[in-house]
Amino acid sequence: MKFKKPRGTQDLLGKYMEKWSSVEERITGILRSYGYLEIRTPIFEVSDLFVRTVGESSDIVTKEMYMFKDKKGRRLTLRPENTAPVMRAYLENGLQRQGGISRFYYMGPMFRYDRPQAGRYRQFHQIGAEAIGTSNPAIDAEIINLSMDIYRAFGFSSLQVRLNSVGCMKCRGEYMGFLREKLEEYKPELCDDCRQRTDTNPLRVFDCKTCVSVKEKLPTITDHLCEECNEHFEKLCAILKQMGVDFVIDPLLVRGLDYYTKTAYEIVCPELGAQNALCGGGRYDGLASELGGVSIPAVGFSAGMERLMQILPDELDKSETTMTRAYFVVFDDKCSIQAMVLADRLRSAGFVAYVDFSMRSIKKQLKSASTRGYDYAVFVGQKEIEDKEVTLKNMESGDQVTVSFEKLVSYFSEKGVVGIE
Repeated sequence: MKFKKPRGTQDLLGKYMEKWSSVEERITGILRSYGYLEIRTPIFEVSDLFVRTVGESSDIVTKEMYMFKDKKGRRLTLRPENTAPVMRAYLENGLQRQGGISRFYYMGPMFRYDRPQAGRYRQFHQIGAEAIGTSNPAIDAEIINLSMDIYRAFGFSSLQVRLNSVGCMKCRGEYMGFLREKLEEYKPELCDDCRQRTDTNPLRVFDCKTCVSVKEKLPTITDHLCEECNEHFEKLCAILKQMGVDFVIDPLLVRGLDYYTKTAYEIVCPELGAQNALCGGGRYDGLASELGGVSIPAVGFSAGMERLMQILPDELDKSETTMTRAYFVVFDDKCSIQAMVLADRLRSAGFVAYVDFSMRSIKKQLKSASTRGYDYAVFVGQKEIEDKEVTLKNMESGDQVTVSFEKLVSYFSEKGVVGIE
Protein backbone atom coordinates (compact mmCIF):
# COMPACT_ATOMS: atom_id res chain seq x y z
CA MET A 1 0.00 0.00 0.00
CA LYS A 2 1.30 3.42 -0.96
CA PHE A 3 -1.07 5.27 1.39
CA LYS A 4 -2.61 4.35 4.74
CA LYS A 5 -4.97 6.17 7.06
CA PRO A 6 -3.24 8.51 9.55
CA ARG A 7 -2.39 7.06 12.95
CA GLY A 8 -5.25 7.40 15.42
CA THR A 9 -8.01 7.39 12.80
CA GLN A 10 -10.30 4.64 11.53
CA ASP A 11 -12.43 3.77 8.52
CA LEU A 12 -16.10 3.15 9.31
CA LEU A 13 -17.68 0.75 6.84
CA GLY A 14 -19.75 -2.38 6.31
CA LYS A 15 -21.74 -3.90 9.17
CA TYR A 16 -19.92 -1.74 11.71
CA MET A 17 -21.17 1.38 9.94
CA GLU A 18 -24.70 -0.03 9.83
CA LYS A 19 -24.57 -0.54 13.59
CA TRP A 20 -23.07 2.95 14.04
CA SER A 21 -25.92 4.55 12.08
CA SER A 22 -28.51 2.58 14.06
CA VAL A 23 -27.00 3.77 17.34
CA GLU A 24 -26.98 7.38 16.11
CA GLU A 25 -30.63 7.17 15.09
CA ARG A 26 -31.68 5.82 18.48
CA ILE A 27 -29.72 8.52 20.32
CA THR A 28 -31.16 11.23 18.07
CA GLY A 29 -34.66 10.04 18.93
CA ILE A 30 -33.94 10.36 22.65
CA LEU A 31 -32.42 13.83 22.27
CA ARG A 32 -35.39 15.00 20.23
CA SER A 33 -37.79 13.50 22.75
CA TYR A 34 -36.47 16.09 25.25
CA GLY A 35 -37.02 18.89 22.73
CA TYR A 36 -33.37 19.32 21.69
CA LEU A 37 -32.68 20.45 18.12
CA GLU A 38 -29.60 19.60 16.06
CA ILE A 39 -26.78 22.09 15.55
CA ARG A 40 -23.76 21.68 13.29
CA THR A 41 -20.68 23.86 13.74
CA PRO A 42 -17.53 24.06 11.58
CA ILE A 43 -14.90 21.36 12.07
CA PHE A 44 -12.26 24.09 12.49
CA GLU A 45 -12.47 27.34 14.46
CA VAL A 46 -10.21 30.25 15.36
CA SER A 47 -7.61 28.84 17.80
CA ASP A 48 -8.22 31.50 20.45
CA LEU A 49 -11.78 30.22 20.90
CA PHE A 50 -10.39 27.09 22.58
CA VAL A 51 -7.34 28.69 24.22
CA ARG A 52 -9.58 31.22 25.96
CA THR A 53 -12.36 28.86 27.03
CA VAL A 54 -10.83 25.42 27.52
CA GLY A 55 -7.88 26.87 29.45
CA GLU A 56 -4.44 28.02 28.32
CA SER A 57 -2.73 25.63 30.76
CA SER A 58 -5.01 22.64 30.07
CA ASP A 59 -3.60 19.49 28.48
CA ILE A 60 -5.93 19.97 25.51
CA VAL A 61 -4.40 23.35 24.64
CA THR A 62 -0.77 22.64 25.59
CA LYS A 63 -0.48 19.11 24.19
CA GLU A 64 -3.43 17.94 22.12
CA MET A 65 -4.81 20.59 19.76
CA TYR A 66 -4.30 20.33 16.00
CA MET A 67 -3.38 23.93 15.16
CA PHE A 68 -2.42 25.33 11.76
CA LYS A 69 -2.22 28.64 9.90
CA ASP A 70 -4.24 29.42 6.82
CA LYS A 71 -2.86 31.25 3.78
CA LYS A 72 -3.28 34.61 5.50
CA GLY A 73 -1.47 33.48 8.64
CA ARG A 74 -4.57 33.15 10.84
CA ARG A 75 -4.33 30.49 13.57
CA LEU A 76 -7.03 27.85 13.23
CA THR A 77 -7.70 24.64 15.16
CA LEU A 78 -9.53 21.41 14.39
CA ARG A 79 -12.17 21.39 17.13
CA PRO A 80 -11.09 19.32 20.17
CA GLU A 81 -14.56 19.71 21.76
CA ASN A 82 -17.85 21.29 20.75
CA THR A 83 -19.29 23.24 23.70
CA ALA A 84 -17.31 26.41 22.95
CA PRO A 85 -18.27 26.33 19.22
CA VAL A 86 -21.96 25.84 20.13
CA MET A 87 -21.84 28.88 22.43
CA ARG A 88 -19.99 30.86 19.76
CA ALA A 89 -22.73 29.95 17.24
CA TYR A 90 -25.45 30.83 19.79
CA LEU A 91 -24.01 34.33 20.30
CA GLU A 92 -23.01 34.98 16.69
CA ASN A 93 -26.51 34.14 15.45
CA GLY A 94 -28.16 36.36 18.07
CA LEU A 95 -30.13 33.57 19.72
CA GLN A 96 -29.78 35.26 23.12
CA ARG A 97 -32.28 37.87 21.91
CA GLN A 98 -35.02 35.26 21.59
CA GLY A 99 -35.26 34.70 25.34
CA GLY A 100 -36.17 31.42 26.99
CA ILE A 101 -34.02 28.29 26.78
CA SER A 102 -32.20 27.10 23.66
CA ARG A 103 -31.66 23.33 23.60
CA PHE A 104 -29.18 21.90 21.09
CA TYR A 105 -27.63 18.53 20.36
CA TYR A 106 -24.74 17.62 18.08
CA MET A 107 -22.94 14.58 16.71
CA GLY A 108 -19.66 14.76 14.89
CA PRO A 109 -15.88 14.35 14.75
CA MET A 110 -13.46 16.00 17.19
CA PHE A 111 -9.66 16.00 17.03
CA ARG A 112 -6.99 15.65 19.72
CA TYR A 113 -3.35 14.67 19.34
CA ASP A 114 -3.34 11.94 21.95
CA ARG A 115 -1.72 8.54 22.27
CA PRO A 116 -4.00 6.11 20.37
CA GLN A 117 -5.29 3.14 22.34
CA ALA A 118 -8.36 0.90 22.49
CA GLY A 119 -11.44 3.09 22.06
CA ARG A 120 -9.39 6.31 21.89
CA TYR A 121 -8.52 7.95 18.58
CA ARG A 122 -7.04 11.21 17.33
CA GLN A 123 -10.17 11.72 15.27
CA PHE A 124 -13.06 10.67 17.50
CA HIS A 125 -16.79 11.32 17.55
CA GLN A 126 -18.84 12.97 20.27
CA ILE A 127 -22.54 13.11 21.03
CA GLY A 128 -23.54 16.09 23.12
CA ALA A 129 -26.36 18.33 24.28
CA GLU A 130 -26.36 21.93 25.51
CA ALA A 131 -29.15 23.85 27.27
CA ILE A 132 -28.50 27.61 27.21
CA GLY A 133 -30.47 30.35 28.97
CA THR A 134 -31.37 29.36 32.55
CA SER A 135 -29.60 28.93 35.89
CA ASN A 136 -32.42 26.75 37.25
CA PRO A 137 -30.89 23.54 38.72
CA ALA A 138 -33.84 21.67 37.21
CA ILE A 139 -32.18 21.95 33.79
CA ASP A 140 -28.99 20.42 35.27
CA ALA A 141 -31.14 17.50 36.43
CA GLU A 142 -32.69 17.25 32.96
CA ILE A 143 -29.26 17.06 31.30
CA ILE A 144 -28.14 14.37 33.76
CA ASN A 145 -31.32 12.35 33.23
CA LEU A 146 -31.09 12.79 29.45
CA SER A 147 -27.54 11.47 29.33
CA MET A 148 -28.57 8.50 31.49
CA ASP A 149 -31.55 7.79 29.21
CA ILE A 150 -29.17 7.34 26.29
CA TYR A 151 -27.39 4.48 28.05
CA ARG A 152 -30.60 3.04 29.49
CA ALA A 153 -31.87 2.76 25.90
CA PHE A 154 -29.05 0.32 25.19
CA GLY A 155 -29.70 -1.85 28.23
CA PHE A 156 -27.35 -0.35 30.82
CA SER A 157 -29.24 -0.62 34.11
CA SER A 158 -26.70 -0.18 36.94
CA LEU A 159 -25.82 3.43 36.13
CA GLN A 160 -24.51 5.80 38.76
CA VAL A 161 -23.92 9.55 38.73
CA ARG A 162 -20.75 10.97 40.29
CA LEU A 163 -21.65 14.54 41.20
CA ASN A 164 -19.80 17.60 42.44
CA SER A 165 -19.90 21.38 42.42
CA VAL A 166 -16.76 23.22 41.27
CA GLY A 167 -18.12 26.58 42.44
CA CYS A 168 -18.08 29.92 40.63
CA MET A 169 -15.27 32.39 39.95
CA LYS A 170 -15.88 34.05 43.30
CA CYS A 171 -15.60 31.05 45.62
CA ARG A 172 -13.11 29.24 43.40
CA GLY A 173 -10.69 32.16 43.63
CA GLU A 174 -10.64 31.93 47.41
CA TYR A 175 -10.33 28.14 47.27
CA MET A 176 -7.30 28.34 44.95
CA GLY A 177 -5.34 30.07 47.70
CA PHE A 178 -5.95 27.19 50.14
CA LEU A 179 -5.20 24.63 47.45
CA ARG A 180 -1.87 26.18 46.43
CA GLU A 181 -0.72 26.24 50.06
CA LYS A 182 -1.44 22.54 50.47
CA LEU A 183 0.15 21.63 47.14
CA GLU A 184 3.37 23.36 48.20
CA GLU A 185 3.48 21.00 51.19
CA TYR A 186 3.12 17.93 48.97
CA LYS A 187 5.18 19.20 46.04
CA PRO A 188 7.88 16.50 46.38
CA GLU A 189 5.17 13.84 45.97
CA LEU A 190 3.69 15.36 42.80
CA CYS A 191 4.48 14.31 39.24
CA ASP A 192 6.28 16.80 36.97
CA ASP A 193 3.05 17.96 35.30
CA CYS A 194 1.32 18.61 38.63
CA ARG A 195 4.29 20.57 39.98
CA GLN A 196 3.82 22.91 37.05
CA ARG A 197 0.04 22.96 37.52
CA THR A 198 0.54 24.14 41.11
CA ASP A 199 1.63 27.51 39.70
CA THR A 200 -0.53 27.70 36.56
CA ASN A 201 -3.84 25.99 37.38
CA PRO A 202 -3.86 23.93 40.61
CA LEU A 203 -7.41 22.65 40.05
CA ARG A 204 -6.07 20.50 37.19
CA VAL A 205 -4.18 18.37 39.74
CA PHE A 206 -7.48 16.59 40.39
CA ASP A 207 -7.42 15.33 36.76
CA CYS A 208 -4.12 13.54 37.29
CA LYS A 209 -4.22 9.73 37.30
CA THR A 210 -0.75 9.52 38.91
CA CYS A 211 -1.11 11.73 41.99
CA VAL A 212 -4.07 9.87 43.51
CA SER A 213 -2.65 9.66 47.04
CA VAL A 214 -1.97 13.41 47.11
CA LYS A 215 -5.45 14.31 45.82
CA GLU A 216 -7.06 12.55 48.76
CA LYS A 217 -5.17 14.82 51.20
CA LEU A 218 -6.15 18.11 49.53
CA PRO A 219 -8.96 20.48 50.62
CA THR A 220 -12.07 20.12 48.46
CA ILE A 221 -13.99 22.84 46.66
CA THR A 222 -17.28 21.67 48.22
CA ASP A 223 -16.03 22.89 51.61
CA HIS A 224 -15.45 26.40 50.19
CA LEU A 225 -18.59 27.08 48.15
CA CYS A 226 -20.24 30.48 48.36
CA GLU A 227 -23.89 30.71 49.47
CA GLU A 228 -25.25 30.85 45.90
CA CYS A 229 -23.25 27.82 44.69
CA ASN A 230 -24.08 25.82 47.80
CA GLU A 231 -27.80 26.55 47.40
CA HIS A 232 -27.70 25.56 43.72
CA PHE A 233 -25.97 22.28 44.56
CA GLU A 234 -28.40 21.43 47.36
CA LYS A 235 -31.40 22.11 45.09
CA LEU A 236 -29.93 19.91 42.35
CA CYS A 237 -29.36 17.05 44.80
CA ALA A 238 -32.94 17.38 46.07
CA ILE A 239 -34.36 17.27 42.52
CA LEU A 240 -32.30 14.21 41.59
CA LYS A 241 -33.50 12.42 44.74
CA GLN A 242 -37.13 13.20 43.90
CA MET A 243 -36.57 11.87 40.38
CA GLY A 244 -35.07 8.66 41.77
CA VAL A 245 -31.65 9.24 40.17
CA ASP A 246 -28.87 7.27 41.88
CA PHE A 247 -25.92 9.59 42.58
CA VAL A 248 -22.90 9.91 44.86
CA ILE A 249 -21.12 13.15 45.73
CA ASP A 250 -17.48 13.01 44.63
CA PRO A 251 -15.58 16.08 45.91
CA LEU A 252 -12.52 15.16 43.78
CA LEU A 253 -14.41 15.39 40.48
CA VAL A 254 -13.59 18.60 38.60
CA ARG A 255 -13.72 17.67 34.88
CA GLY A 256 -10.93 18.62 32.47
CA LEU A 257 -12.06 21.98 31.06
CA ASP A 258 -11.61 25.38 32.66
CA TYR A 259 -15.03 26.77 31.70
CA TYR A 260 -16.99 24.56 34.13
CA THR A 261 -18.82 26.28 36.99
CA LYS A 262 -21.05 24.82 39.71
CA THR A 263 -22.34 21.42 38.53
CA ALA A 264 -19.85 18.81 37.33
CA TYR A 265 -20.81 15.17 36.83
CA GLU A 266 -19.87 11.86 35.27
CA ILE A 267 -21.97 8.77 34.60
CA VAL A 268 -20.33 5.46 35.38
CA CYS A 269 -21.34 1.83 35.00
CA PRO A 270 -19.65 -0.19 37.79
CA GLU A 271 -20.22 -3.44 35.87
CA LEU A 272 -17.60 -2.34 33.30
CA GLY A 273 -14.73 -2.54 35.81
CA ALA A 274 -11.87 -0.03 35.90
CA GLN A 275 -12.84 1.68 32.62
CA ASN A 276 -16.38 2.41 33.82
CA ALA A 277 -16.82 6.09 32.87
CA LEU A 278 -19.39 6.58 30.10
CA CYS A 279 -19.93 10.32 29.74
CA GLY A 280 -19.90 13.58 31.66
CA GLY A 281 -20.70 17.24 31.67
CA GLY A 282 -21.65 20.21 33.78
CA ARG A 283 -22.55 23.87 33.98
CA TYR A 284 -20.56 26.66 32.31
CA ASP A 285 -22.21 29.95 33.27
CA GLY A 286 -19.15 32.07 32.42
CA LEU A 287 -18.49 30.79 28.90
CA ALA A 288 -20.65 33.34 27.05
CA SER A 289 -18.96 36.30 28.75
CA GLU A 290 -15.53 34.77 27.98
CA LEU A 291 -16.53 34.93 24.31
CA GLY A 292 -17.49 38.59 24.54
CA GLY A 293 -21.21 38.22 25.16
CA VAL A 294 -23.31 38.99 28.20
CA SER A 295 -23.36 36.45 31.03
CA ILE A 296 -25.65 33.57 30.01
CA PRO A 297 -26.11 30.44 32.17
CA ALA A 298 -25.76 27.08 30.41
CA VAL A 299 -25.24 23.38 31.06
CA GLY A 300 -24.45 20.37 28.88
CA PHE A 301 -22.81 16.99 28.46
CA SER A 302 -20.84 14.99 25.91
CA ALA A 303 -20.22 11.30 25.32
CA GLY A 304 -17.78 9.39 23.15
CA MET A 305 -19.32 7.43 20.30
CA GLU A 306 -16.34 5.08 19.97
CA ARG A 307 -16.55 4.20 23.66
CA LEU A 308 -20.25 3.40 23.36
CA MET A 309 -19.69 1.25 20.27
CA GLN A 310 -16.94 -0.61 22.08
CA ILE A 311 -19.19 -1.77 24.94
CA LEU A 312 -22.37 -2.48 22.96
CA PRO A 313 -23.33 -5.99 21.78
CA ASP A 314 -22.85 -6.78 18.08
CA GLU A 315 -26.60 -6.97 17.45
CA LEU A 316 -28.97 -4.25 18.61
CA ASP A 317 -32.67 -4.61 19.38
CA LYS A 318 -34.48 -2.45 16.84
CA SER A 319 -37.62 -0.63 17.89
CA GLU A 320 -39.55 2.32 16.58
CA THR A 321 -41.00 5.13 18.72
CA THR A 322 -43.78 7.62 18.10
CA MET A 323 -42.89 11.28 18.06
CA THR A 324 -45.91 13.17 19.39
CA ARG A 325 -44.69 16.49 20.77
CA ALA A 326 -45.86 17.87 24.13
CA TYR A 327 -44.73 21.27 25.43
CA PHE A 328 -44.95 21.66 29.22
CA VAL A 329 -45.98 25.19 30.21
CA VAL A 330 -44.66 25.69 33.75
CA PHE A 331 -46.36 28.37 35.84
CA ASP A 332 -43.63 28.91 38.43
CA ASP A 333 -40.40 27.43 39.79
CA LYS A 334 -42.21 25.26 42.36
CA CYS A 335 -43.99 23.39 39.57
CA SER A 336 -40.91 22.48 37.54
CA ILE A 337 -40.15 19.18 39.30
CA GLN A 338 -43.68 17.83 38.76
CA ALA A 339 -43.47 18.88 35.11
CA MET A 340 -40.18 16.99 34.76
CA VAL A 341 -41.68 13.84 36.27
CA LEU A 342 -44.68 13.93 33.93
CA ALA A 343 -42.48 14.71 30.92
CA ASP A 344 -40.29 11.74 31.76
CA ARG A 345 -43.35 9.46 31.71
CA LEU A 346 -44.27 10.67 28.22
CA ARG A 347 -40.72 10.17 26.92
CA SER A 348 -40.63 6.65 28.33
CA ALA A 349 -43.78 5.94 26.32
CA GLY A 350 -42.17 7.24 23.11
CA PHE A 351 -43.43 10.83 23.00
CA VAL A 352 -41.46 14.08 22.77
CA ALA A 353 -41.69 16.23 25.91
CA TYR A 354 -40.19 19.71 26.24
CA VAL A 355 -40.26 21.42 29.66
CA ASP A 356 -40.07 25.23 29.64
CA PHE A 357 -38.05 26.28 32.71
CA SER A 358 -37.87 29.93 31.62
CA MET A 359 -40.66 31.09 33.98
CA ARG A 360 -41.87 33.47 31.27
CA SER A 361 -45.53 34.41 30.99
CA ILE A 362 -47.96 31.68 29.89
CA LYS A 363 -48.60 33.66 26.72
CA LYS A 364 -44.91 33.66 25.77
CA GLN A 365 -44.53 29.97 26.56
CA LEU A 366 -47.53 29.14 24.36
CA LYS A 367 -46.09 31.26 21.58
CA SER A 368 -42.84 29.30 21.90
CA ALA A 369 -44.78 26.00 21.73
CA SER A 370 -46.51 27.16 18.57
CA THR A 371 -43.32 28.49 16.94
CA ARG A 372 -41.49 25.23 17.65
CA GLY A 373 -44.32 23.18 16.15
CA TYR A 374 -45.47 21.25 19.22
CA ASP A 375 -48.74 19.32 19.05
CA TYR A 376 -49.94 19.87 22.63
CA ALA A 377 -49.35 22.33 25.45
CA VAL A 378 -49.45 20.75 28.91
CA PHE A 379 -50.20 23.25 31.69
CA VAL A 380 -48.59 22.62 35.09
CA GLY A 381 -49.39 25.04 37.92
CA GLN A 382 -50.07 24.86 41.66
CA LYS A 383 -53.78 24.09 41.10
CA GLU A 384 -52.92 21.28 38.69
CA ILE A 385 -50.51 19.80 41.24
CA GLU A 386 -53.11 19.99 44.02
CA ASP A 387 -55.78 18.39 41.79
CA LYS A 388 -53.26 15.92 40.31
CA GLU A 389 -54.37 16.70 36.78
CA VAL A 390 -53.16 18.76 33.84
CA THR A 391 -54.88 20.72 31.10
CA LEU A 392 -53.92 19.76 27.56
CA LYS A 393 -54.33 22.24 24.73
CA ASN A 394 -54.34 21.04 21.13
CA MET A 395 -52.07 23.62 19.47
CA GLU A 396 -53.77 23.18 16.09
CA SER A 397 -57.47 23.22 17.04
CA GLY A 398 -57.23 25.12 20.33
CA ASP A 399 -59.39 22.49 22.07
CA GLN A 400 -58.60 21.86 25.74
CA VAL A 401 -59.16 18.81 27.94
CA THR A 402 -58.32 17.96 31.56
CA VAL A 403 -56.45 14.69 32.18
CA SER A 404 -55.25 13.19 35.47
CA PHE A 405 -51.53 12.60 36.04
CA GLU A 406 -52.08 8.84 36.03
CA LYS A 407 -53.94 8.83 32.71
CA LEU A 408 -51.70 11.28 30.83
CA VAL A 409 -49.73 8.61 28.95
CA SER A 410 -52.78 6.46 28.23
CA TYR A 411 -54.67 9.52 26.91
CA PHE A 412 -52.03 10.11 24.25
CA SER A 413 -51.82 6.41 23.44
CA GLU A 414 -55.59 5.85 23.21
CA LYS A 415 -56.07 8.87 20.99
CA GLY A 416 -53.45 7.43 18.67
CA VAL A 417 -52.02 10.87 18.04
CA VAL A 418 -48.84 10.94 16.01
CA GLY A 419 -46.29 13.67 16.00
CA ILE A 420 -44.67 15.87 13.40
CA GLU A 421 -41.40 14.70 11.90
